[in-house]
Amino acid sequence: MTLKDQLQHKIDNKTKPLGSLGILEEIALQIGMVQNTLSPKIEKPAHLVFAADHGVADEGVSPYPKDVTWQMVMNFCGGGAAINVFCRQSEMDLKVIDVGVDFDFPAGLPVINKKVAHGSRNMRKEPAMTMEECEAAMEVGAAAVRSEAEKGCNTIGCGEMGIGNTSSSSLLMHRFTGISIEECTGRGSGLVEEQVDRKTRILKEIADKYDPHTPKEILATFGGLEIAAMVGAYLEAKKQNMLILVDGFISTAAIITAMQMDASIKGNCIFCHSSDEKGHKRMLEFLEVLPLLQLNMRLGEGTGAAVAMPLVRSAVNFINEMSSMEDAGVSNKE
Repeated sequence: MTLKDQLQHKIDNKTKPLGSLGILEEIALQIGMVQNTLSPKIEKPAHLVFAADHGVADEGVSPYPKDVTWQMVMNFCGGGAAINVFCRQSEMDLKVIDVGVDFDFPAGLPVINKKVAHGSRNMRKEPAMTMEECEAAMEVGAAAVRSEAEKGCNTIGCGEMGIGNTSSSSLLMHRFTGISIEECTGRGSGLVEEQVDRKTRILKEIADKYDPHTPKEILATFGGLEIAAMVGAYLEAKKQNMLILVDGFISTAAIITAMQMDASIKGNCIFCHSSDEKGHKRMLEFLEVLPLLQLNMRLGEGTGAAVAMPLVRSAVNFINEMSSMEDAGVSNKE
């Protein structure tokens, strides 16, 4: 029997009706295949939050000022943000990495300083990043994942903080999926309807302004430093054969970007929830994946990944700890 057949047999032979643990069974099978074992494990799970500012925020595409980026990073440092709460609950090691915040943090804070620039440029006027900046940000993400792998981590989540980053994500989504800007653009952190209309017009103008060709050129043109870092992190996580917990709209835009560079990355991904941000459901449909959760969340920071972590552990625990029909002396179906 192939490994897949052996895993399916092990799952089917647990003390339960066939298929009765639903999607948890699919996750157990997936993790076993990723880890090439009949006894998969979650080891030292980590969550990386990359932070950076966006020049396009100057165009009013977010209801919040850019200062909120560094202020929220300070909140992460104090342990008071949603991602802090959920990582503590899910026993994930949280790291906060400054890739491009337009603020210089005081020494001594629990922020990893890997600043490539003080934010991306205003895409309405020029590409968001130079190719060199984009590659440097990708390497920040890759190095962060390598560091976790060296400590024995085999499960990684990524999140972000950056006012204006749903605009970058909408543009990346549009470019890589062919879905219209109108369908890709949503409320972000809380725009009202007329503001969404204005944001859509601005993003359409930006999309029509440039014609980059390679995935990296597209990322440099429309992305952000923290999104580029996430792309680099995801690509490295695949190289390290880690399980990748994918959050919502921005994280999925980064995964779709990474898939243009390594299509096999999808097999390592668990899509943790369906964001309430317009466009995310279309992304998931494009990828032909079903998310674990539908909680109408649209916070970012990777919160959906951290909230889903206990479910991922449940999948691993049942395949390893639940009795088989033979072990329990339970009669199987005729």
